[in-house]
Amino acid sequence: MLCDLDGVVWLAHEPIPGAVAAIAAIRASGRSVKFVTNNSAATRAEHEGALASIGIEATGDVISSSMAAAFLVEPGERVLVTGGPGVSEALAARGANVVANIGDDLDGSVDAVVVGLHREFDYARLRIAGRAVIDGARLIGTNGDTTFPTTKGLDPGGGSIVAAVASVAGVDAVFAGKPEQPMVDLVSEIVNAESGEMLMVGDRPDTDGQFAERLRCRFALVETGVTPPGFGTHRDIGAVLASLD
Repeated sequence: MLCDLDGVVWLAHEPIPGAVAAIAAIRASGRSVKFVTNNSAATRAEHEGALASIGIEATGDVISSSMAAAFLVEPGERVLVTGGPGVSEALAARGANVVANIGDDLDGSVDAVVVGLHREFDYARLRIAGRAVIDGARLIGTNGDTTFPTTKGLDPGGGSIVAAVASVAGVDAVFAGKPEQPMVDLVSEIVNAESGEMLMVGDRPDTDGQFAERLRCRFALVETGVTPPGFGTHRDIGAVLASLD
């Protein structure tokens, strides 16, 4: 099973009632679970640690949009990062020369600008990222999600920041995360299963649903995140588990 995190397992790292038990039951039935998230800000260790803190062992089981974005750059390229540490980690693992966007003028040009959720994003960082793209750098977005669910409602997502940079430069970004092909390719490479054997569980028809369609696997929509009650096919991941029996 492929499982989204925000809005499915938790809201701002607060577990959704029944989610932890449902994942444990799915694993106990002999099914494997991979967590496929568009959250690019956190490192792999941070994702795994946050899941462990609520009782879910996830070592090696998290696949993020920052990992997918890294495969849109080439080893040795100089890349400006407007995003969290998860983006920088993935790009460094790819062999890119990572330049952090701290709002200061760049020393030399960059080959690409990779943008994700960045809680320190401000006008100075927008100016630097936009100028780099105007000067010829490719614009890569970790994902296009303009919002993400929290316990207090929807907060701005990485896609909103990508849109700001794109509007400055007058270009269209290339996106890596769900539902785009780079994430499809990454999951296909990591998950050892046929498409017909996989199930994607998510809270966004336009993101998780389209991702499942491109992966050619089944999709279960839950109503615990972005999709409000009455529009989904399953109330929560526990209902998904019941439908598998």
